[in-house]
Amino acid sequence: MDCDALVFDPMPSVAQQWFVLHTKSRQEKVVAQSLQAREVKCFLPLVEQIRLHGHRKVRVQMPLFPGYVFLYGSREDAYEVDRARRIAQIIEVTDQTQIEQEINVIRQVLISELPLDPYPYLAVGVRVRVRCGPLEGMCGLVESRSHMHRLVLGVEVLGQACSLEIDGAILEILD
Repeated sequence: MDCDALVFDPMPSVAQQWFVLHTKSRQEKVVAQSLQAREVKCFLPLVEQIRLHGHRKVRVQMPLFPGYVFLYGSREDAYEVDRARRIAQIIEVTDQTQIEQEINVIRQVLISELPLDPYPYLAVGVRVRVRCGPLEGMCGLVESRSHMHRLVLGVEVLGQACSLEIDGAILEILD
């Protein structure tokens, strides 16, 4: 949902900047619609996914980054949308140039209609859980980052561990 066709002013006002709105669970589209109704520029990248409802397959538009909406406006715009109690946190963006470049890249890929899937941002040492497949539910640490991530499964009582290569797309980060 490209809340508004973002056209960046060559001389934006100081009050206009990017904020990241961390929404409460499943509130991204409602927050984006609320911003759009107020004519506040925002960006909610959506990707099409197939979900099962009973025995039917349904195509749905899901947020690429669940729980996040990008707002381009003033600090007051961010706090105004928070009054509906759908926002968990307003994140200020320190590097406005970088976030603008990253959003533009994502927007270009979405416009190209190339397949784009959510992928966890995995760093070495992060605790993760396998979301699906034969190893579903297993927890471990990310050991290395390559085209396949190396997951370390430890047995603390023995002081031993083993590792395997696994696709990072099926991992979820544990807090």
